[in-house]
Amino acid sequence: MALPGVCMSILNARNTKNGYGTFAKPEPFLNQDYEQLKQYCLIQGVRFIDKMFPPDQRSIGGDVLKPADLSRVEWLRPAKLVPKPSFEVDGISRFDFGQGIVGNCWFLASIGSLTFQQQIFQQVVPLEQRFDEKYCGLFHFRFWRFGKWVDVVIDDKLPTINGQLIFVQSSDPTEFWPALLEKAYAKVCGSYSDMNSGTPDEALVDFTGGVHMCIELQDPPGDLWELMCRAGQSKSLMGCGTPQGDTAGNAVLPNGLVQGHAYAVTGVKQMMSNGTPVQLVRLWNPWGATEWNGAWSDESSLWQTVSPQNREMCLSKGDDGEFWMNLKDFCKFYSSLDICSLCPDFLDGNSSCHWKTAFYEGRWVAGTTAGGSMNNFDSFWTNPQYCFKIDELLSKCSTEQGEKNMLVSLMQKPDKRNRRLVQNLHIGFSVFEVTGEFKAQRGKFPAAFFRRNRPVAQSKSYKNAREVMAFFALKPGEYLIVPSTFSPNETASFILTIVSKGETHVQENSGGHGDVQHDIQEPNPIKNGEEDEKKRTMFRQYSDMYEEVDAEKLQRLLNEHVLKGDMKSGGFSIDACRSMVALMDTSITGKLNDEEFVHLWNKVVGYKDVFFRSDVSQTGTLSLIELRNAITASGNTINDEILNLMALRYGASSGHITLESFISLILRFDRVNQIFRHLSNGKDMTLREPEWLYLSMYT
Repeated sequence: MALPGVCMSILNARNTKNGYGTFAKPEPFLNQDYEQLKQYCLIQGVRFIDKMFPPDQRSIGGDVLKPADLSRVEWLRPAKLVPKPSFEVDGISRFDFGQGIVGNCWFLASIGSLTFQQQIFQQVVPLEQRFDEKYCGLFHFRFWRFGKWVDVVIDDKLPTINGQLIFVQSSDPTEFWPALLEKAYAKVCGSYSDMNSGTPDEALVDFTGGVHMCIELQDPPGDLWELMCRAGQSKSLMGCGTPQGDTAGNAVLPNGLVQGHAYAVTGVKQMMSNGTPVQLVRLWNPWGATEWNGAWSDESSLWQTVSPQNREMCLSKGDDGEFWMNLKDFCKFYSSLDICSLCPDFLDGNSSCHWKTAFYEGRWVAGTTAGGSMNNFDSFWTNPQYCFKIDELLSKCSTEQGEKNMLVSLMQKPDKRNRRLVQNLHIGFSVFEVTGEFKAQRGKFPAAFFRRNRPVAQSKSYKNAREVMAFFALKPGEYLIVPSTFSPNETASFILTIVSKGETHVQENSGGHGDVQHDIQEPNPIKNGEEDEKKRTMFRQYSDMYEEVDAEKLQRLLNEHVLKGDMKSGGFSIDACRSMVALMDTSITGKLNDEEFVHLWNKVVGYKDVFFRSDVSQTGTLSLIELRNAITASGNTINDEILNLMALRYGASSGHITLESFISLILRFDRVNQIFRHLSNGKDMTLREPEWLYLSMYT
């Protein structure tokens, strides 16, 4: 049985801190450990069959094959297709394969680019895999998925019809790395059909976990050629795409290009043509055929205007899907260029200035931390906030001061396994300079800050894309980044990536910076001896012969004398009262004596006062934004993550908190903090198993 999500969240955080999820320690995808599975298969003498991605219709998915064809699919191992299968034959090349029937040109174009970087390729595709004496039908591949490297295992049963592969096909029928790599990525996406339609940047990032930059070619930067040359010389992958056109299909245009199609950028070269320099881009169509027929294509007469050496080196005639075109035509006929690199140093030409990368994971939760864009001034401040400080660049970089020195990327993480079910929200981010009185701000920057300050940098627009980014220049100083969805109250997780030149110090700024302020101050606590005696008198009317009350009697007492007419949900439930008893019971009897009861009463009355002072909308409930204010009014500072958990655990389906739920919430918050303070050293707490069970099963 799967562990509760909060437990998994803690484990994941610990694993990340210990290096798991890095390339050196990739996480087993779906908890399938390659080495353990291989040892089991070899010892048992069996061929691996992947139950997590079974060789049946579920793994193919819908909308790829007609029902009649789907029923004809047979899943066969390579040895059933050819006499002597091989993982790879005579090295790795973009010409090893061509696209099958699923529309995953974006993925295959990225593989074409990947074949040029052997080091990166071998990170994704371990080449020691063989069809030899240790073969057991088990293979594995590695991908970077939303902040973590994962190791993905598959069996080698491949979908065929009449003995022919129906998806990616190799030029050499005995070579199977392309089909197996495609199957592993299909497993990550949920099915083969989940790979249908996409853009190259998705796979480029998943192959590298590196820095991604997207360039809109309709409005390219002035240094586009220099940037592409630097990327070509570094460990970078490049992909691009043509505009969709008027129809949804991949129609071939008169110029030979395919509309709405992904291509790999496989080379850039400047050469002299009739004494004039010309900038050329080489591209590859993952169909393995169908090429550009304009200027500098295979049959273009312009190749006669260059030196024989350049013609010999660059021109390769044949319908293999690869061709050259000049940079002007490239920008005219393609819509975007994606560059992804392990090292961000390609961003500028100054080798003495090293770029640094940092990742931060966060979440927007409807009602608490999903404030929407700046169109929503009253709620924008509730979005996650990240403070950062840019130091002066080193003297050797000082000539570059004022040029672009920061790349910010915002990527949303899916909450569904199947890629086709993911509904991307419109996302973006804004950067604000922190000056004057706000430099001393602790916790979240309030709405007043955003009313007085405009962004100094931001994403170009809000896009319903997996990732948005911006590359800009910021002077040394203190800043605040606010990632947001366009509309408020939309729930999603995200990764914020900050790539900067020189030193940049970043911290999450939701309040408490991951810690909780422990001392809860009860507003207007009642300590009058006469009043307390009245409570004891009332208590004795409900208590038993030992002058104690159990949860059932406490429920009656609180609902009849404390809440009275303020009940929005029928008063305290019996479970809520059992929890109160357990939290306040010092003698572990399952009951409260008069001292414990008076202590509880005073707390409840204090929390009730906080509740109504925070209910500015006067609805008798707290919105989730009012909840944050109420918690602050009770003397606490909490971060967004804990606030989101409170909203999930105690909020109604309407997204509001009743008085009863608020009192239960804040009482538990108070008591568990006291428990931690007494059982810990202030930072860490160690419990033996009996102690953990003793504590958690009662309180």
